[in-house]
Amino acid sequence: MQSLRLVHQTPKRLRFYSSEFKGVEACALVRDLKAQLHVDEVRLNAKSGSLVIASFETLDVNVIEPIVKSLELSMYQQCDDGFLRCYEEAHAPSMQGVFRAGSALLFQPFIPQPELKLTLSTLASLPLLQKGIYELFSEGLTSKVLEAMAVGVSLARADYTAANSTNLMLEIGEYIEETTVHRSDDLIKELAKPNVEEAWLEVEEEGEITQKRVLTQDIKVGDIIIVGAGDTVPIDGHIVDGTASINQISMTGEAEPVKRERGQRVISGTVVESGRIRVWAEHVGDDTATQRIKQYIKSSLDEKSSIGLKATRLADKLVPVTLGLAGLSYAIRRDMASVAAVLQADYSCALKLATPVAFKNSLSIAGRDGILIKGAKALEALANVDTFVFDKTGTLTHGELEVVEICSFDKAWDEDAILNLTASAEEHYFHPVAEAVVKAAKERGFVHMHHEEVEFIVAHGVKTHIKGKEAIIGSRHFLEEDEGVSFKIHETKLKTCMENGKILLYIAYDKKLLGTIAMVDRVRENAKSALEKLRTLGVKELVMLTGDVQEKADVLTKELGIDTVYAKLLPTDKARIVESLKKAGKNVAFVGDGINDAPALMNANVGISMYKGADIAKATADISLLKDDIEAVVEAKILANKTMKRIHSNFNATVGINSVILAGAAMGLFSPITTAVLHNGTTIGLLFNSMQKIKT
Repeated sequence: MQSLRLVHQTPKRLRFYSSEFKGVEACALVRDLKAQLHVDEVRLNAKSGSLVIASFETLDVNVIEPIVKSLELSMYQQCDDGFLRCYEEAHAPSMQGVFRAGSALLFQPFIPQPELKLTLSTLASLPLLQKGIYELFSEGLTSKVLEAMAVGVSLARADYTAANSTNLMLEIGEYIEETTVHRSDDLIKELAKPNVEEAWLEVEEEGEITQKRVLTQDIKVGDIIIVGAGDTVPIDGHIVDGTASINQISMTGEAEPVKRERGQRVISGTVVESGRIRVWAEHVGDDTATQRIKQYIKSSLDEKSSIGLKATRLADKLVPVTLGLAGLSYAIRRDMASVAAVLQADYSCALKLATPVAFKNSLSIAGRDGILIKGAKALEALANVDTFVFDKTGTLTHGELEVVEICSFDKAWDEDAILNLTASAEEHYFHPVAEAVVKAAKERGFVHMHHEEVEFIVAHGVKTHIKGKEAIIGSRHFLEEDEGVSFKIHETKLKTCMENGKILLYIAYDKKLLGTIAMVDRVRENAKSALEKLRTLGVKELVMLTGDVQEKADVLTKELGIDTVYAKLLPTDKARIVESLKKAGKNVAFVGDGINDAPALMNANVGISMYKGADIAKATADISLLKDDIEAVVEAKILANKTMKRIHSNFNATVGINSVILAGAAMGLFSPITTAVLHNGTTIGLLFNSMQKIKT
């Protein structure tokens, strides 16, 4: 492949592009390449020509690239629908077994020769018998071995009606089980669909700004992407210009379109219903929200929870019990029919399938509701949480500053003039202070002031020139210490402006302090009700962590009904507090959003990152919220509690009902056909119960 090129590389993930991959049958190539490379994951998008190779171990591109280049693509059929069609074909349930067993049961009574009856019944049951023999030698005694023995006993007794009926019930049960599991994976199939392949990129050619159509995989961080009505947003980023109505239901579960404008974030996979926006690309390629969701869902669907492992171990342990009861039944009754009946009444199917299906169903529900839960273990751990720890800023508060007061120290400048000057300089940036100022200016009828180039000084502020005089905007330290602006004559006014925990932005013009803009971070309107709901869900203690002074923290604690507060904290203190709560025997969930929250998110039994959280917070959390709503924490807890309740009830029902069936079969109360109907009917009923939608 001459066109193969490496387009993205991390130590454990490689992404290649080649036009020759387009149209190739993805599933066959993926299977062969995975076997050659011995890696954990290979994905090929046969429409865009993108190949991703990932592993839990470090990848050596110098070894992998030559192997990929040497592939004979002509060996693989063309697959017009790419990865999705191949995925569905490889995993779709088949009715062949049902038709085969049903035909044998239907025609066997009309065949006069016993030899032909045996031949027909044996051929119909051959796949089951082969699987049973294979598992006997490869895995020991399993449920499949017992099922094969049950049919084999009926064939040996020349009870062909029982053999074929049992085989048919097993095939029907297996088909419904496969269909149920297949349906429970609907989210992965939906997310496996090809992403947006092309987008409009803003470029400068010969001194003029123009647009050109590019592959989304070629978009880089910092590019400006144009998205119009009807288009799907291809990247995660900030709007730099324009207004649009965006349908976010695929990512956040919001039924109604939301208005998005300059300075606000947009997520890949959402659709612009009306309007046109220019978006600054913040996350591209495999780093976008849709790609991260896809990877988390793929890895989590097959993850085993502790209760799932417990069910599997119990099922395996009960197989010898079933076999022993079959022997005991024969010793007492000397009836092979009761032996065939007992061999079918095992626990394995319902125990092994109902639990993972319930988890998959809940993960799918959560994903559609804008809650990304990274696996069954996280969901199970959340159900056990009795202590919630909240970082204040961005979780209990909006994490968005709001202008509440403007103080002018110069009669020639009124509040609107100071705000317009500040917004004119700050509108080029996306930090929270700048966004708050620009938003407030627009609400008051923003009048732009012409200025020269703006100089941005990291962690300090900005400088520019307006009407030939220098405007300086930023912190007090920046203006007073670095730029020599005097604050002495305004100290009394400044103390008044700073009351009630307000954050001040200082504005100077022509080396004189012009005024201040006061901002606050509002408490979320539904924070108190969300915390009250958590208490009703079994949460015993609510804790808040903050860097605020104790007096301010105590006011918020009383307002929200929080049990314990830790104030004046350093970033490193959060993880220590979480660890101390765990050592006290508490199951802790930590909710945060900042870079400095990552250690606490990792140390907690369950880490939950907020929608606007830092990337490292989202990466280390067990649960990531895709909507800016603290109620989503409550929804996740409800889902976890109800999922575990359903799993426990299924578990108890499986053991109880199958024990009754097994006892009845051992005592000769049930024929092999009756046992097959009861056993498979129970399994199917429990699977359908696992698939029921959980309301949060």
